[in-house]
Amino acid sequence: TASQQQNSHIRSLAASCAACHGTNGSSTGITPSISNLYRPYFISQMLAFKSGQRPATVMHRHAKGLTDQEVNDLADYFAAQPRIPAKVIPHQNLSDEQSN
Repeated sequence: TASQQQNSHIRSLAASCAACHGTNGSSTGITPSISNLYRPYFISQMLAFKSGQRPATVMHRHAKGLTDQEVNDLADYFAAQPRIPAKVIPHQNLSDEQSN
């Protein structure tokens, strides 16, 4: 059906976001998490990237390739994703290990 094709298309677009923003938008690095993001905020930021109002290194290129409908659908998709906090690797004190 058309709805299934649209959902598949949006999941495919969202998967391309994972390279920087993490699986389903839950970042594990310095890039912001976009999972469970307030839908109007997501839309306003994407449109600001698209128009050039918000400066960016690469996001303006990604946003310019999206239709307004895709931005809205991605906002719905990411708003529905649970935010999963990044796991922090325990600190290792190298000086303690070297003294053994």
